[in-house]
Amino acid sequence: MPFPDTVSTLAHALAERGYEEPTAVQAAVLADDAQGRDLLVSARTGSGKTVAFGLAMASELLDEHGKALPTQLPLAIVIAPTRELALQVKTELSWLYAGTGAKIVSCVGGMEPRREARALSMGCHIVVGTPGRLCDHLARKNLNLSGVKVAVLDEADEMLDLGFREELETLLDATPTERRTFLFSATIAREIARLAKRYQRDALRIDTIGDNAPHADIEYRAVIADQSEMIGAIINVLRFVESPCAMVFCHTREGVRQMQAALLQNGFSSVAISGDLGQNERSRALESLRNGQARVCVATDVAARGIDVPTLGLVIHASLPSNPATLLHRSGRTGRAGRKGLCVLVTTPARRRQADRLLHAAGVAATWMPVPSPDAIREADAERLLADEALSREPTAEQLQLAERLVAERTPTQLATALVTLWQNGLPKPVSVRVITPGAPSPRTPRDAAQRERPMRERSDHNTGESGEWFKLSVGRNDKADPKWLVPVICRLGGVTKKDIGAIRIAPAYTLVEIASSKATRFAECASAADADEITITPAAAPSGNDAPPPARGRTPGSGKPWKRGAKPAGNGARSSRKKPPRS
Repeated sequence: MPFPDTVSTLAHALAERGYEEPTAVQAAVLADDAQGRDLLVSARTGSGKTVAFGLAMASELLDEHGKALPTQLPLAIVIAPTRELALQVKTELSWLYAGTGAKIVSCVGGMEPRREARALSMGCHIVVGTPGRLCDHLARKNLNLSGVKVAVLDEADEMLDLGFREELETLLDATPTERRTFLFSATIAREIARLAKRYQRDALRIDTIGDNAPHADIEYRAVIADQSEMIGAIINVLRFVESPCAMVFCHTREGVRQMQAALLQNGFSSVAISGDLGQNERSRALESLRNGQARVCVATDVAARGIDVPTLGLVIHASLPSNPATLLHRSGRTGRAGRKGLCVLVTTPARRRQADRLLHAAGVAATWMPVPSPDAIREADAERLLADEALSREPTAEQLQLAERLVAERTPTQLATALVTLWQNGLPKPVSVRVITPGAPSPRTPRDAAQRERPMRERSDHNTGESGEWFKLSVGRNDKADPKWLVPVICRLGGVTKKDIGAIRIAPAYTLVEIASSKATRFAECASAADADEITITPAAAPSGNDAPPPARGRTPGSGKPWKRGAKPAGNGARSSRKKPPRS
């Protein structure tokens, strides 16, 4: 079905970009019953929703000739959860409105605010930004929203998960009540419904996901490798799967640094994206990926939304996502706009069940397979060499002359050997890793069996009787970490109660805490949205061996106030001088 009649300038832009027919979400927002109404839309990432709301807002921004209306104040505001997504939205709207004369200004963290303020003072039609930076410009009176006709909340569920509800309300309250409001979200949860009820009028509900079915254009696979061979397994997956570019997701910034260093050392051209990089560095990394200078991007979940690279055909989860939504958003970097993509989870035998639960909760069916072996990679390389288009391409006169000379002076075997050598020299070397057949029982030590027989023995006063999953907190003994104040903080940040907390093991620089398995998914989801300036919580392997921190005394009174980021540990990291409590 072709695009319905739309503004000529926008139709020309769509034709230039190769758009022949609308996606499901684009057709829905352009339908007759959607004209002039507020929209509450469920749409997955990669479905073309940016173009969808760009077309839907055109009637409020353009005249009958398809030109932008004269204005000094913004006529539309688009709010996105992350810098990358906001800049991606600006890029999409820029080519869509290129022929209209509309001015588009972005306001995101990491950019020079004075430059943004100057752009706003010169007037614009559309302002795109993140909640915090937009509120900052609003408070400084650089941004006037009294002329807004359309407000768009993109990835509204993510913005609420990140704690931006107050900022969203501030921005929407600053716009006229008669505006149109478009609310786009992967899911319409209770909080989204409340927001829609307060700020939308008679909104048209559009669901293009269909009961949250997984993306049909993405194939899922999962591989098992020993913890010590995870990087080698990822290298082999990258070598085995033919993709112009790929993304590897890690939980932490340190994980990103280690992974990229290993990839560079093994011959992969790679870039990194994480929260400790400035916006200019992130933009350069993405540009390197888009223009082919880099093949692999290693990133934290900061890149799980808003990254659109047309040639990205492979996503690897080097660490398991904390919840099903993160799994789907990470994976949604591939399989976009009708293109096929592959998503691979790499996990350890101990986390096989956790991975199965995660895939089931996301509604995804994955094929379990062993790590590709060097022999399998070499076989795949041979097939790719034989299918390379260079072997069937018509040679130029210069190439033909040199080819005839080579044929005359060398044997066919010598020429073929030289071709294979040149081909292999340009490829990273595969890694020899232990092949673990999915489904086979993993070896366990007597210590493991003893731990399973005594789940959560420490803190038996709060024991639920369940086995638990472990998480790592970014505070430890050097920060005066103590169960007395750790337990309330864990409950508050993770949305659990005291009885859900098992063993607590405090090391000098970090703390390991065990959470009941039935609450682990909820805990990880809540903890991932915690303020990074307070405490960082990430999944962890169960402590074992001599390096495991000792168990903490349950409910031991501690000295000092609860730790805050930036506070100096007492005694330069030395052990506290407080007296031990008497044994009960």
